[in-house]
Amino acid sequence: MSIKVKNLEHTYDPGTPYELKALKAINLSIESGELIGLIGHTGSGKSTLIQHLNGLLRPTSGQLEVGDYMITQEKKNLLKLRHQVGLVFQYPEYQLFEETVYADIAFGPKNVGKSPEEIDGLVKAAMASVGLDFEVFKDKAPFELSGGQKRKVAIAGVLAMDPKILVLDEPTAGLDPKSREDLLKHIKRLHKDKGMTIIYVTHSMEEVARLVDRVIVMHQGTVMFDDKPTQVFKHVEALQAIGLDVPQMSKLVHMLNRSGFSIPEDIMTLEGLQTYLLEELRSSHA
Repeated sequence: MSIKVKNLEHTYDPGTPYELKALKAINLSIESGELIGLIGHTGSGKSTLIQHLNGLLRPTSGQLEVGDYMITQEKKNLLKLRHQVGLVFQYPEYQLFEETVYADIAFGPKNVGKSPEEIDGLVKAAMASVGLDFEVFKDKAPFELSGGQKRKVAIAGVLAMDPKILVLDEPTAGLDPKSREDLLKHIKRLHKDKGMTIIYVTHSMEEVARLVDRVIVMHQGTVMFDDKPTQVFKHVEALQAIGLDVPQMSKLVHMLNRSGFSIPEDIMTLEGLQTYLLEELRSSHA
């Protein structure tokens, strides 16, 4: 499912002393199946933008096309769209409320009238997508789980609705390194196996470097950069000037090249640097 944003603007509390223009003439096109990183400092407009994708917020002006759905300022029933666009807010585990993992994940499909057989299949598929063993976890109380496991249950609850687009707002925030690594692995696999459009909102440049194919950088309600990670992270000074950083490896490569080295600037991970150095070593001994 594709997304087309045309001259989208959003103003909070228009005509009052608290008026705030959060989005300014946003134009974007996201093709079906893309894995996008959306980054920006607090107040940049990224959270406002993602809340437009399933109609939680309406444009002050401009329009948004999500598949066959047109989202404008006009009031429309967008319930079907919300089944297609799964939005996982930061710390979604705080929204878990059922007595068992199964019941929590089944809540959405049950609420839209799916049959017990359909619900069972959707719950099993959703749990498998995030790496939760069905037999081990289905009868556990969500509140007994670790932070990473709770996060997976919350994401599985959205996946059980079988969305075409998945929006993840800081999905690894507050997780320990192992849980963070595990969740990233499952998000990558989910994208590969299902071909789902995924928009990944984060402050972690390391995660962006490892996970996504395209980065959209927002600043003061506008799109500042929109390109491949390797191209965006070349703008070290510009990103730092708006309160963002770049992956540590990108920063190291940038500093080394300013000192006279010639290391490809598309290297953003330790694994990438190791591969490059090994290839250079082999070439020097050939």
